[in-house]
Amino acid sequence: MTTMTSVLNSGDIDKALAECAGSPFHFKTFFATSGLSKKSDVELAKVFNILDQDQSGFIEEDELKLFLQNFHGKARELNAAETTAFMDAGDSDHDGKIGVEEFKTMVKA
Repeated sequence: MTTMTSVLNSGDIDKALAECAGSPFHFKTFFATSGLSKKSDVELAKVFNILDQDQSGFIEEDELKLFLQNFHGKARELNAAETTAFMDAGDSDHDGKIGVEEFKTMVKA
């Protein structure tokens, strides 16, 4: 089973989570600090599969709200505004969900 720490450095994850603990979530900052933006397509697909909790092939809004908790169980949920902004940034075809290719594109942008 793939875990976040099998793809990302745990220290980088902790640093990224600390950056957004008491302040607004900025996905680009999180991607950079956690090391996600430097990962290969194969590694990003592994992370996507963790985030896609129901294994539907897409990250839906309810899964996106819990994005940070996939990196650490005690991390906070994203608020409604953060979740909406994150979805808007990743959902390039405007179908209300983020597919794996959309996720890879968003992380590397």
